[in-house]
Amino acid sequence: MQTKTFELSYIKTADNNASVGVIIVAAGSASRMGGVNKILAPLMQKPVICHTIEAFNSHPLVSDIVLVTRNNMILDLQKITDQYGFLKVTDIIEGGNCREESVKKGFERLTKNPKIKTVLIHDGARPLVSEQVINRVINAAEEFSATVPAVPVKDTIKKVGALGKVEQTVDREGLVNIQTPQGFSVELFKSALQKAGDDLSRFTDDASIAEAASYSVYTVMGDYKNIKITTPEDIFLAEAYFKTIKGKF
Repeated sequence: MQTKTFELSYIKTADNNASVGVIIVAAGSASRMGGVNKILAPLMQKPVICHTIEAFNSHPLVSDIVLVTRNNMILDLQKITDQYGFLKVTDIIEGGNCREESVKKGFERLTKNPKIKTVLIHDGARPLVSEQVINRVINAAEEFSATVPAVPVKDTIKKVGALGKVEQTVDREGLVNIQTPQGFSVELFKSALQKAGDDLSRFTDDASIAEAASYSVYTVMGDYKNIKITTPEDIFLAEAYFKTIKGKF
C-alpha cells in the first residue's frame, strides 16, 4: 500500500448527471458533551447535523445522501430533513455495532442507485466542511479512486510509555491529520469491503479498509477549520469559525 499526496487545483463544474453519493455517519454521542448529543447540539441556531447535511445537499455534483444513525435518532433526523428541505437525503437507516459496519450498511443502501460512481463518507460531527474540500476530494476520487483530506501536523509529537515517560520525540515530517469526507470509486470500495470480511471493528477510518486491501490512497489538502465536534469547547470554536466565514455555509 502507498499513501501519496496529490493536490488538484482544478474545480469541476456541475452537470445534469451528478453521480456522487454521500454517506454521513451520524450516530452522535453525549459522553464528552456534558450530556448533550453532539449531532443535535445547537450551532448558530441550527443542530450540528443540519450544517453537515447542508454542505452536501447544496453541492451540485451530489445526487444522493444516506444518513446512518442509531435507531433512536432516526425520527429526529427525519424531522430535521423535512424541516430544512434536504431533498437529496434518500435514506435514513440504522447503523451497525461500529463505525465501519455503519459505513458498510450505508454503502450498500447508497449503491442501490446504479448511477452512483463515486462515494464520499463523512462524519456527521464535522459541520464546517467547505465546498473547496469537497471539490478536491471528488476530483481526486475520480482521478485515483481513493483519497482523503489531510492537514500537516502542527504540534510536536511524542511517544509515551509506562507511567507517562517520554520514550521518543517523533519526527513530524510527513505526518498529517486525516479528515473527512473520504472519497472512493464505488468499484474500489466495494472490492475493499469484500476483502475486509465481516470484522470491521479493527479499522479506524474508511481509507484503512482500502489500505488493507492493498489499494493506494492519495491525500488532498484539507482545512484546519474542518473540525470534528467532540467536546463543548468545540462548539465555541465552530461558532467562531462560522463568524469568520461570514455566512458562507
